[in-house]
Amino acid sequence: MKNKPNINNLVSWDEHLDKKYGKAGTASREKYEEEFEAFKIGILIQEARKQKNLTQEELALKVGTTKNYISRIENNASDIRLSTLMRIIREGLGGHLKLTLDL
Repeated sequence: MKNKPNINNLVSWDEHLDKKYGKAGTASREKYEEEFEAFKIGILIQEARKQKNLTQEELALKVGTTKNYISRIENNASDIRLSTLMRIIREGLGGHLKLTLDL
């Protein structure tokens, strides 16, 4: 028989992040947020590449880089320059990059 979760122990996602990484605005929380954004970019590129039925090697050839570099971006193991990100999206995936700034 499986144990039922105790709903009294449930916390919101923000509460979980506060406990694990500190309150919003702290250095550790800011580091987490930055790393999570980089992770999301890699996942978005990977999903778009798969949607276009491209291998990492095919995408790399289209944008003038290596399969290894595409893999590192998709796996959050490499920082990516904005110009490279734009080239991957525009030339490799046929898309457009939209940025927002929250202050």
